[in-house]
Amino acid sequence: MTETEIRIGNLMPYSGNLQVFGSIGKAEAAYFEMINERGGINGRQVRFISYDDKSSPVTALELTRRLVEEDNVSLVFGSFGTPGNFAVRRYLNERQVPQLFIASGDDHLSDPSLFPWTMGWQPSFREEGRIYANYIQASYPGKRIVALWQNDQVGRETIRGLEDGLGNLANMIRVDIAYDVADEHLDTHVSILKQSGAEVFVFAGAPANAAKVIRIAAGFNWHPVFILSHVASSIAMALEPAGLDNASGVITAAFLKDANDPAWKGQQASRDWQSFVDRYNRAGGKDDGAAVFGYAAAETLEQVLKQCGNDLSRENIMKQAAALKDYQGSILLPGIKINTGPWNFRPIKHLRLVQFDGRMWQPIGDVLETAFSNVDR
Repeated sequence: MTETEIRIGNLMPYSGNLQVFGSIGKAEAAYFEMINERGGINGRQVRFISYDDKSSPVTALELTRRLVEEDNVSLVFGSFGTPGNFAVRRYLNERQVPQLFIASGDDHLSDPSLFPWTMGWQPSFREEGRIYANYIQASYPGKRIVALWQNDQVGRETIRGLEDGLGNLANMIRVDIAYDVADEHLDTHVSILKQSGAEVFVFAGAPANAAKVIRIAAGFNWHPVFILSHVASSIAMALEPAGLDNASGVITAAFLKDANDPAWKGQQASRDWQSFVDRYNRAGGKDDGAAVFGYAAAETLEQVLKQCGNDLSRENIMKQAAALKDYQGSILLPGIKINTGPWNFRPIKHLRLVQFDGRMWQPIGDVLETAFSNVDR
């Protein structure tokens, strides 16, 4: 940081199997470009330095050292993925460099008692799974369940949460299959799941694979209750490619507006988003869920830096990140607000169950609090 500049570091998978999520970083870069054009934050320009870690934890650590020791960033913000953030967490905490608003819902990345310089942002994957379990028990009691999940921390934690939430009824999960992100045998997996006779299908993985799975199931004339994890639920990236008729009825737990949802058209937030992606086209497509995520996270960081005033020391950045009170960014769903505190490092703790009607997401019930796991806050 200098008198005229705030340096922010970031790591993203701009290449490799998870490069679709690189749109998060592109949107963040465009957001800070927009902020700079408006005069910056507290009179300082934002310099957003983002590198491609190719989803490699080893590369993530090398690049994080570069960000801190050569680029002299004040903080690392919004880096994507659980393994990479685990790999750099100890280094950043030893250096007392804020590791803020991580793009991962792993519970263990929000533990101020062990890592006081590391803070998550989005709801917990595991608690998302518990919400699905509660919904299934309430709406489809006694129904057989199957699950297909990406063999990584996102998929594992979501399905663990599902099992936690079902408790003694976890045996209702008749079959669950883990798959790799580049798996070319999704049709075989779906065929096996269909043969179980299950009525409820839980999917946790990437949106492109969600689209394939919904399409394959329809091709098999199998129409279970489809529950998609939040990361897999973009209208543009998952439901439209699956076929809107095939995707009708799909359920997810959301905390952000979907840019392709007609329900938000005409609102100021939608107009702001539209003009943002029109002007900064490298931010990703207008309907890219990952880009919306990046925009919303950057908006939250802007609020923290504004709260810092002229004291942009690392200590004060961390202090202000832990002092957000009922903050509601423009992209958060109504009723979902951000609150943090010295022992509350999970900014977003609420989700809303929504169901796709073939055109837009319709809310199911009330906003649900996710902070009911046994993980220390």
